[in-house]
Amino acid sequence: MLKAKILFVGPSESGKSVLANFLSESTEGISSYVPTQGVRILEYEKPNMNGNSKGAGCRFELWDCGGDQKFETCWPALMKDSHGVVIVFNPELPSHLKEIEMWYSCFVQQQQLLDSQCLLIAHHKPGSAGDTENLSLASPLNKLKLIHSSLEEDPEDVRMEFVKYFKSIINMLNESRDREEMSIIT
Repeated sequence: MLKAKILFVGPSESGKSVLANFLSESTEGISSYVPTQGVRILEYEKPNMNGNSKGAGCRFELWDCGGDQKFETCWPALMKDSHGVVIVFNPELPSHLKEIEMWYSCFVQQQQLLDSQCLLIAHHKPGSAGDTENLSLASPLNKLKLIHSSLEEDPEDVRMEFVKYFKSIINMLNESRDREEMSIIT
């Protein structure tokens, strides 16, 4: 079984824990906002997601990283051996639009991850207006896959977008493993 490490990063109060809980079907801390201190690791297993015949599925470690920059000294340890980064932000907060550039720079560019290994999520909180059309992102961010999530209105659409993203990570891992095996053989 393949194992993939996916980081959920972004500003405080953006919805990282809510999305990680939703995907892993965890009910932990679902009632009220409690800032994540450092990191929480949730496991999410998807059987039959591996398109390759070499495995039965994939186990994802969802690393729900605290959004407070006081944890910045821990970030290099969190980033080690990660396969993907999900950047979550609240599109209704102008400060979040500025902050996500820093998260992208630190967690994607500094790790030299491909843009395809990054997913950008504009998470709309329950009862928000949810303007999904007029979101202007800075230059490096506007080429990333962006999805709008509203667990109140379209939870299954959100889940399907994550499945697509997870499949792309699995395909990348399979290709990397195949290249490694071929280099050993030749």
